[in-house]
Amino acid sequence: MAADYDELRTDVKETQEQSLQALQSASAPTAKSVVLELDETDGLDASGPGGEIVAEELIVTVIPQASDEFTCSSCFLVRHRSQIAREKDGLAYCTDCEG
Repeated sequence: MAADYDELRTDVKETQEQSLQALQSASAPTAKSVVLELDETDGLDASGPGGEIVAEELIVTVIPQASDEFTCSSCFLVRHRSQIAREKDGLAYCTDCEG
């Protein structure tokens, strides 16, 4: 006997019907409840964009630009002198920007 492999298995059909029934029986939130919930969460974000204030001090070591490096006037990245594609009016441009 030939099997129809495109037909859904019975256990899959039952699971789909059960999840559809669960969705239909679930109560959808009202517009007022959504607005109230959003208002409550807005009060929590008052401390800043990250939601928290970090009291740690960041310590970063700044390394000065070496003599064989330049800052691209287009992308402002520090690159090696071998990547200079063009210099105009005292400004250097890297090969990526001039590519």
